[in-house]
Amino acid sequence: MDVMPLLLLVAGSAAVAGAARRTPVPGPLLLVVTGLVASYIPGVPDYTLDPHIVLPLLLPPLLHTAALESSYLDLRANLRPVALLSVGYVLFATVAVGYVAYLMIPDLPLAAALVLGAVIAPPDAVAATAIARRLRLPNRITTILQGESLVNDATAITAYKVAVAAAAGVGATWTDGIREFAVAALGGIGVGVVLMIPLHWLRCRLRDAPLLENTLALLIPFVAYQVAEEFGASGVLAVVVVALYLGHRSWQVDFETRLQEEAVWKMVSFVLESSVFALIGLQLPVVLRGLGEFSGAEAAWYAVVVFLVVVLTRFVWVFPATFLPRVLSERIRTREPGTNWKAPVIVGWAGMRGVVSLAIAFSIPVTVQDSGEGFPARNLVLFLTFTTVIGTLAVQGLTLPPLIRALRLPPRDVQGETLAEAQAQNEASRAAEQRLAELLEDERNALPGPLADRLRTVMERRRNAVWERLGTVHETTGESADDTYRRLAREMIDAERKVFVRLRDERRIDDEMMSVLLKRLDLEEAAAYREAAG
Repeated sequence: MDVMPLLLLVAGSAAVAGAARRTPVPGPLLLVVTGLVASYIPGVPDYTLDPHIVLPLLLPPLLHTAALESSYLDLRANLRPVALLSVGYVLFATVAVGYVAYLMIPDLPLAAALVLGAVIAPPDAVAATAIARRLRLPNRITTILQGESLVNDATAITAYKVAVAAAAGVGATWTDGIREFAVAALGGIGVGVVLMIPLHWLRCRLRDAPLLENTLALLIPFVAYQVAEEFGASGVLAVVVVALYLGHRSWQVDFETRLQEEAVWKMVSFVLESSVFALIGLQLPVVLRGLGEFSGAEAAWYAVVVFLVVVLTRFVWVFPATFLPRVLSERIRTREPGTNWKAPVIVGWAGMRGVVSLAIAFSIPVTVQDSGEGFPARNLVLFLTFTTVIGTLAVQGLTLPPLIRALRLPPRDVQGETLAEAQAQNEASRAAEQRLAELLEDERNALPGPLADRLRTVMERRRNAVWERLGTVHETTGESADDTYRRLAREMIDAERKVFVRLRDERRIDDEMMSVLLKRLDLEEAAAYREAAG
């Protein structure tokens, strides 16, 4: 097996993603464009998107990472809008896009047109999460977009299977489709519920083995996905349910494991997200070679119409789904915060498609089961999927940031968030102070005075750190007292680190001892960095 193409893909996409952070162009779009250009460079390997790799090997860790970073409580509070988008909108878009394609493309069977609709119905989890994170959208909008992207793939894959069965002559009916959808949804949730508690129990029992626990963490999304798929259920929903539970209970896991796990998943997410978007661009030669009997002008016209239908159907669904329930239900008006036209505009425009759509499209069977003839317009479906993905990433991805700025959404209440953080820290510090006093009363916990004072000082600094962010800043440096404290602490740590290295070079300590000392400093610096990031 030649691993060089894989290494080139990972290294190249990571380099482009890193460069994108220094430009105003969204990273996903720059990666796609780079992939498009690279696909025509002589000597670049032929990267054929294999759905048997993308769906079971790339989708689970990406969904797992996104779900771990999501708030279970926020998702539960916004369950209605999330469900309307992730289930209702996907089914609506499947039918709307499919029916337009059926009317527009000669000799295209309705079932095959619905396959196209199901393929391009779900907005991409990676694109939605990446843009929401970068633009720092209001919390409720971010939660709704993330929640939609976590579940909509399961809806689209199930709708796709039903449409393919009908197009292949298996004789699927509406009853069969509803039954399959129910089995996939309830089964995926059931598998996730069955797995989440024992997996969390096992993680909590591996407190003295963070490396083993992180190995388990890497396997969890693949295990959940494959177990659900073996039972004919939705692997996507199983992964999401397990990850939401583990993220909600992450505080029960050993601190060293949490530190390692956060770093590992950030690296995995960065590599996979970068590679996924680069793969989209690299598919162009494969798609064009298979276009077949359709002329370039004809296919381009179809692509423009399908793109416009995809964009318009999202607005057609989002606005009524936002306001109609509030008009009809007093309970919804009471329980949910009010909104205006700006939020649905952003949600409607944030409908970028991605690699999942392409992976599903490439999994369309080549031949129809009954007759053995080619699947109707399979190559055209691939082309339209590709152009829709590129179009949404380019048009919506580039215009979403200026649209948000033009709408002038109310900024996040940073002062209010900091005040809430300070109040929470103050309450926690009082509990810690009380617990320390109780412990020191026990003779077995006797400490010399300076060490006990040090515990109190550390606790007091944590209590004051957040309050100081609310206070005045230095007129020259623009830093708060706590910012200056952290900067000076890092400078001191750097001075210590240089001494340890010098002592190792002088052979006054060995490498093993230096590693122990440096690890201690690294943990202190990591703690200072996290406080600064917060």
